[in-house]
Amino acid sequence: MPFRVKSFLLVCLVALLSGCNGYQKILKSSDVNYKLTKANEYYNNKKWQHANELYESLLPVMKNTRNYEPLYYRYAYSFYYMKDYLAASFHFKNFVDFFPTSKDADECEYMHGVSLFKYSPKYSLDQTNTIKAMEALQSYVNTHPGSKRLPEANGYLDQCRNKLETKEADAAKLYYNISQYKAASVAYKSVLHTYPESPNAEYYQLMVEKSLYYYAKASIMEKQEERFANATTAYHDLLDAYPHSRYLTEAEKYNSLSDNYIKLIRYEHK
Repeated sequence: MPFRVKSFLLVCLVALLSGCNGYQKILKSSDVNYKLTKANEYYNNKKWQHANELYESLLPVMKNTRNYEPLYYRYAYSFYYMKDYLAASFHFKNFVDFFPTSKDADECEYMHGVSLFKYSPKYSLDQTNTIKAMEALQSYVNTHPGSKRLPEANGYLDQCRNKLETKEADAAKLYYNISQYKAASVAYKSVLHTYPESPNAEYYQLMVEKSLYYYAKASIMEKQEERFANATTAYHDLLDAYPHSRYLTEAEKYNSLSDNYIKLIRYEHK
């Protein structure tokens, strides 16, 4: 390795160790005001981990002082900036509970919901935390009707609903793909009932019809007429609700097939 490179690496290592040693001295210092000043410096310089650790060490001694509120505010945000969203949600909520009359209480109540939203996993995983995020954000929207944050809060709510809808629709699709048509029809009806305003609503109604058609086709003879009739009912529900649906051509095809099977069954039973 060239001498200049070795020298550069050595300087970097010394600087790093000096920085670490300096931080450890601050962390172990008994000078509360000095520690708070340095914590705020770290925070302002976006060194969230150092700021967080210093704030945490100061919490017990700063409680019931005038510095406790701004300290706790930055402490909560340091978790958020470190992407520890679960801890952030907990501490933003604590801030509201500790300082309900603070000028920052509104913001921290909102950030509690946002943090839960950020912690929410992708739609294919368990959605318990998505539901918790929705509850927190909806509570904020309901109790802060004049807030400037409402458009953003409603945007997060829409994303949560879309995630839950996608998960339910994928479950219905899986039933359909593995030929569990009765379960698919029930699942698609459930998605349609829960999300009637969805842009995919007419597609869900089409899939109810198709699922019922294939369920009828796979049924024993004694049950087929009734079940094909259910498929035609689903078709008329689609036609009534979405008379200009882009799925009408496909829906009409399955309705004609269902009608033909019903006529054939009745003819054979004459």
